[in-house]
Amino acid sequence: MTPRTPADLQRFGYLGPRGTFTQMALDAWDGARHKEQVPFGSVDAALEALRAATIDAAMVPIENSVEGGVSATLDALATGEPLVVIGEVLVPVTFVLCARSGMPLSRVRRVGTHSHAWAQVRRWMAANLPDAAYVPTLSTAASAAALREPGDVAFDAGVCAPVAAANEGLEILAEDIGDNPSAVTRFVLVSRPGTLPEPSGADKTTVVLYQREDHAGGLLELLEQFAVRGVNLTRLESRPTGEAMGSYCFSIDFEGHVQDARVGETLMGLKRVCADVRFLGSYPRADGVRAGARLGTADSDFDAARIWLDRLRS
Repeated sequence: MTPRTPADLQRFGYLGPRGTFTQMALDAWDGARHKEQVPFGSVDAALEALRAATIDAAMVPIENSVEGGVSATLDALATGEPLVVIGEVLVPVTFVLCARSGMPLSRVRRVGTHSHAWAQVRRWMAANLPDAAYVPTLSTAASAAALREPGDVAFDAGVCAPVAAANEGLEILAEDIGDNPSAVTRFVLVSRPGTLPEPSGADKTTVVLYQREDHAGGLLELLEQFAVRGVNLTRLESRPTGEAMGSYCFSIDFEGHVQDARVGETLMGLKRVCADVRFLGSYPRADGVRAGARLGTADSDFDAARIWLDRLRS
């Protein structure tokens, strides 16, 4: 049975193993703190388990303040059976360089970690380990888990969260190695379609837009649907559809809830001009920032305009 409300969720999946930033995000979600948590080796695996009803919800990374959108999550949400975002969590990102006991920093020649983590420690690596080669892993915690296992491993040290290094009993060779001390990763809690979270006044909506055809001014045509109704975008990214070279869809986050009049009008406008609009949910913003309605775009303004039109028609 599909869970109908966030309170019904009992089994949560996340990008594992334990000690990932994704698990930290899940632990920060009140409704998951004392529920069953299931690690998965990839975002795709977690979301497919959700579609198969093996789990009730999945916490996945979607955006980083340094590297931008997480392509694996954006693409997995843009295709396949529809899923919806029901919440988001912001996690400050702090990295350490860890290794097995007895491995000095001077002997590190290969470093394992997730690609997004490596991108956020490049300057530190260039300054401190300029000859070290990068070895990709499925997650930051996976690099720590591999170093814990006996026998040969493909790298000498790993980049992960401090908690992952502690979980695996590894030595910390260097702390706070991130190039940007203000780095934050945004995670979203995804579920199967059901009852949406109620409007909170500080909400965000996510959609994926598909054009009917590629033409001059096509993106402008889509963006005008937001602009004329006073709806502010918080993220806009293009992703290849895979159908042909130059064929793209647009993954967009914007302020407001589907129950807001200006958001509803925007979605109707997009439905008219797009080949397809994939609605991925309306949910409370993690930062609690409330969107201000521009003059003429409040719910009351739309209600007054509709009453005026009804009078004309009658």
